[in-house]
Amino acid sequence: MVRETGLYDELGVKSNVGDAELKKAYRKLALKYHPDKNPEAGEKFKRIAYAYEVLSDPKKREIYDRGGEQALKEGGVDAGSFHNPMDIFEMFFGGGGFGGGRARERKGKDVIHQIKVTLEDLYNGNTRRLALQKNVICKKCDGRGGKKGAVESCTGCKGSGMKVRIVQLAPGFVQQSQSVCGDCEGQGERIKAEDRCPECMGKKVTRDRKILEVHIDKGMKDGQKIVFNGEGDQEPKLEPGDVIIVLDEQQHSTFVRKGHDLIMRMNIGLVEALCGFQKTIQTLDNRTLVITSLPGHVIKYGDVKYIANEGMPIYRNPFEKGRLIVNFLVDFPDAKKMTPKMIAALEKCLPPRTEVIVPDDAEEAVLVEYQEQHAQGAGSRSHGYAYMEDDEEEGHGRPGAVQCGTQ
Repeated sequence: MVRETGLYDELGVKSNVGDAELKKAYRKLALKYHPDKNPEAGEKFKRIAYAYEVLSDPKKREIYDRGGEQALKEGGVDAGSFHNPMDIFEMFFGGGGFGGGRARERKGKDVIHQIKVTLEDLYNGNTRRLALQKNVICKKCDGRGGKKGAVESCTGCKGSGMKVRIVQLAPGFVQQSQSVCGDCEGQGERIKAEDRCPECMGKKVTRDRKILEVHIDKGMKDGQKIVFNGEGDQEPKLEPGDVIIVLDEQQHSTFVRKGHDLIMRMNIGLVEALCGFQKTIQTLDNRTLVITSLPGHVIKYGDVKYIANEGMPIYRNPFEKGRLIVNFLVDFPDAKKMTPKMIAALEKCLPPRTEVIVPDDAEEAVLVEYQEQHAQGAGSRSHGYAYMEDDEEEGHGRPGAVQCGTQ
């Protein structure tokens, strides 16, 4: 016969509950009332943990069923044998806090810095020194903010750091709003002015300058992150966050990176395209490459060639590299500098023209330089525009124009 059912009621179960159902009930309520999710339900969370610990222990449960909570106190089960509610939660969920991992509030915010890097930095590797200011635990008071015992829970927010305001909008309708407690500035604690630490003035942390050496490895990419674990701001009862460095690759005057490949344009003259050439390329590590096109090997405008193993180093495997891709652009001679004598000499060297038979009724047409933004004369219209006007005359109208009609 069960004398009291208070702990069973706390978990919402019957007095004959089995272990599996007891665990299920605790899991559901612990997640619902965990301080991470429900800061106002601290006492409720403690009672749930206490109820589960008693009812999941056969010896404690038997004592409780026989005489209630008073019997637990009188039956030799001292308070020291009970666990911290957070410890029970972590043991139950495999060492994780609310939502998985260690408790969310136990780690501070990460700090993100972006640094500009050149393509040479990413090709050769480099080391940068980054100076940052961060909060560190005050050494004088060990992060207490004042003398020992001077810290007291804020009465305004009951130690939660937040104030909840409930406004009744209409019968049966209420609005709840939450704001940072102004009495303790969201700390949940208060320290009298005379008891505050003279070093941190009760803030528990001081400012410190930290120099980080950022090692940029060969082959790293634009947007890649370098993480310094635990180098973020420190705060009492919190694990420091991380400092995250994000690489921002700057545009290069010669090369464009695409994955492991480097792409460049190379301008050559017409004589080089037809008769061969030698060109030099200055690499990102200041070596000089000589490339040769043999006479008789014609390079056309837009041809693409590549040099193996002269692209970007592979990240964490820098002895392997991608390709250096060369896009050739052929520069033709200036027409104004071509004399009839030069043209005749050039014509003798090149394959003959294709003969064209011109009909007697053919009309003469003159080629002019094409300009994208060239304004057309008042009496001149493009074929497309004239075509649209012909449609209008036939009653079809221009495409997309509003049609008017009468019935």
